[in-house]
Amino acid sequence: MAKSATKYLFVTGGVTSSLGKGIIAASLGKLLSARGYSVTIQKLDPYINIDPGTMNPYEHGECFVTDDGAETDLDLGHYERFLDNRTSQANNVTTGRVYQTVINKERNGDYLGKTVQIIPHITDEIKRRIKLLGETEKYDFVITEIGGTVGDIESLPYIEAVRQLKWELESDAIFIHLTLVPYLSAAKELKTKPTQHSVKMLLESGIQPDILVCRTEHHLNSDIRRKISRFCNVEIESVIESIDASSIYDVPLMMEKEGLDKVVLKKLEITNNTKVELGEWSSFLEKLRNPKRNIKIGLVGKYVELQDAYKSISESILHAGTLQDCKVEVKWIHAEEINKDNVSEKLTGLKGVLVAPGFGDRGMEGKIETIKFVRENNIPFFGICLGMQSAVIEFAKNVLGYTDANSTEMNKDTSTPVIDLMEEQKNIIQKGGTMRLGSYSCSLSKASNAINSYGETEINERHRHRFEFNNKYLSEFEKKGMIATGKNKKTNLVEIVEIPKHPWFVGVQFHPEYKSTVSTPHPLFVGFIKACISK
Repeated sequence: MAKSATKYLFVTGGVTSSLGKGIIAASLGKLLSARGYSVTIQKLDPYINIDPGTMNPYEHGECFVTDDGAETDLDLGHYERFLDNRTSQANNVTTGRVYQTVINKERNGDYLGKTVQIIPHITDEIKRRIKLLGETEKYDFVITEIGGTVGDIESLPYIEAVRQLKWELESDAIFIHLTLVPYLSAAKELKTKPTQHSVKMLLESGIQPDILVCRTEHHLNSDIRRKISRFCNVEIESVIESIDASSIYDVPLMMEKEGLDKVVLKKLEITNNTKVELGEWSSFLEKLRNPKRNIKIGLVGKYVELQDAYKSISESILHAGTLQDCKVEVKWIHAEEINKDNVSEKLTGLKGVLVAPGFGDRGMEGKIETIKFVRENNIPFFGICLGMQSAVIEFAKNVLGYTDANSTEMNKDTSTPVIDLMEEQKNIIQKGGTMRLGSYSCSLSKASNAINSYGETEINERHRHRFEFNNKYLSEFEKKGMIATGKNKKTNLVEIVEIPKHPWFVGVQFHPEYKSTVSTPHPLFVGFIKACISK
């Protein structure tokens, strides 16, 4: 078979979930891109949902949204933050999407006369989707992370598909297996047996890993590395240590020190003597480790006990704070625990407050009380999606005097629907993938915090919502001091609201957190943290 211009790297995991396959994949991608290669990363998710859009965050964590409107796994956020390039629908493949495609083909007669089976029909569709990125965008490297752990029933079709691909691609593909080397405190030693069993299970599926990345709490000495090498059929230089890090942003430098990228290139028979250029990344880490100031802000939401639900927001805060030599400590505050009697106590000592996005009326009272307090006390406020809508409701209740003001999401019979279902959403019945999703343009007004932050008048941001500001009430809001400083020209949708007399009071209908990266912190988060520092 002719050699492929694109090289494929398959990342699998064993022993347990949450070892950090996504971070290892993103770190390897960062190292290869720092050598001058074009790299993209995709995630294969074994669940049968078409996408995570209908999942509760407690089930799946944050639902990340791409420019083209795909609702995806949160690992795509890591890919974008590390590589600083955009992902798309093609970067996230789910079992649900694969089966849906194959079943639709069967209904259309594509397999007429044939029995549709896991092999070859499902595995062929998986292979097609894996190769799609390399064939259409012409990347040098496509890194494919396979969700779950080896041995999971749900992952078997993916493991079989990449096993077949390895034979088809020959020397243009390699396997990287992430596994656990636990430390038993009673025995005071690291144990390699879980790694051995994980590799054995992978071998039973017909896959020999080329590289082992070993997640560990303690350094692997030469004896441990040699033992893993001997029992798992990999060279000792291909046994890579991944020790616990204080920050996920340390991992690329740790993987460079371990020589992961060099081993990958060697395995693929690629000669590259280009020095890895990570100066900007190292500078970011230096500022992260040595802040010149500290502040504390509050994040009010209804999933705060599961911080992965707000992963992109917490990372955006970190990016913006580090840019300004500031360590931002986030106080996670459950919206349901806030009321008018304790709101002052809950927000004591905070330099700013962010009210997070979400769906449903749970915690709305706490969000309203929070926003009222920060508005009246000139504390910097940043509201995202439902956070912005909550600010509109609060203003209508307490400034405009509409005591029944609400969103029709929370109360469809409200007499004052200051937030209402979008017109194009009113005849939609299906839940999955039907919101206003993806990147839309927004025009900014002059003399606003938004335009001061962006430094331009035309922007594009990602959305995920069904409800919008009701323009019927806009003139009343603006007369009383809440101004629409950003609108979509095509639909007249209010995208940004501000209170100019407030030091920083900004609510946005879109999700700015989806576009913040290490090298380009999002302007609104930078502006918000700057206002918090000034406070």
